[in-house]
This record gives sequence, C-alpha cells and structure tokens, in this order.
Amino acid sequence: MGWTPQVPITRAIQRDEEAIARWRAESWPALKRQARRERRELVFVDESGFYLLPGVVKTYAPRARTPVLDEWQTRDHLSVMGGLTPRGKVYTLVRPTSLNGLHTIEFLLHLGHLAGDRLLVVWDGSPIHRRAEVSEFVAEARGAIVVERLPSYAPDLNPVEWLWRHLKEVELRNLTCRDLEQLHLEFHLALGRVRQKPRLMRSFFEGAELAV
Repeated sequence: MGWTPQVPITRAIQRDEEAIARWRAESWPALKRQARRERRELVFVDESGFYLLPGVVKTYAPRARTPVLDEWQTRDHLSVMGGLTPRGKVYTLVRPTSLNGLHTIEFLLHLGHLAGDRLLVVWDGSPIHRRAEVSEFVAEARGAIVVERLPSYAPDLNPVEWLWRHLKEVELRNLTCRDLEQLHLEFHLALGRVRQKPRLMRSFFEGAELAV
C-alpha cells in the first residue's frame, strides 16, 4: 500500500499555519531584498543544548547483540547559540551554563566582529531575545542591527534547527563523553566537518523550505 514505519513530527497545536505560509511566501523574500538593499549580513539565530547523555540513534550490530553505550548519567550540558547565513557561514557561542540576555548581547557582538557590522538577525521569540538589556543594546546600535522575529511555534522555519538536528543525529550520534571539555572538543570537530560541506548547509535552508 506504500506505507512505511515513520516517527511522527510533533508540532504545537497553537501554530498559525497561514501566518507561517505567509512568512515563507512574503516575509522571507522581502528580508532577502532588504539585506541586499541595505548591505546587511542576514543571519538566522537559535539556541540548543548538547548533553553528556548520548544522542542514541539506530546503528548496525550483529543480530541479537544489542550495542551498549556506557553513559555518564548527568544533566550537565553545553548551551550553544548559533548563527547561520544563506551563504553557509556558521557562528557559535558555547557556554557550560544556561544562556541569558547577556549571552545574547555577547553573541551579537561576536557576529558584528566576524560577520559584519550591519546585521539582519532572524530569530524566534525566546525570552533571552526579548530581555530589556537586549532591546537596549539593539537600540543603541543605531540601526546597525535589525531584528526580525519568526512566527510563533515555528522552529521548522529556522535553518539553524536543521543544523542542530544534523549535529545531534549524524555527527554526534551515539557519542559518549566523560566531561564537558571532551564534549566541547567533539562539538567543534563536528562543526568543522559540517563547515566543509556547502551542499549540506544549503540543505538546512531547503529543510526549512526557504529558497536562497
């Protein structure tokens, strides 16, 4: 009948599908035009956590001999803020603690140094993006930083989400680390491998259904 076993995609009931479709069809092309017209670097930004607990993914093994991963059972993790441009440039800020508004400012400064001093930042409505200190920092930039918010409950619109998924499910799959220092090293090695694959970077935008 053409059916296959698949893992369902979970999506928030609160999603506004019409607003998301409009964002793809109207807002995204307009943002690309704005970035070209104003000579800004367009950067999608998002955050994720990478844990010492391994991301368990199916693998091959002899029949009836299930592989065993010896994990360090702790919730210790690295918090990562990442930026991805349509040209395939990736920028990250890694901290061994939960991220806050000051980290957001630190990352915007980091982007300014590496990506250019005129930015068009696209991100979601996370509380750390809406902190008063972040709004003040953007205002004090006097137009050097323009912020665009994604529709609510639409992580699939952000190509960085697809980067996180690839890192966890492919590059770092079934990996166990003994401490955050080792995890930090493995994360940067994985990111380095991804940076060497321009086609893969484009696929993150294709996954988000955003034409570049």
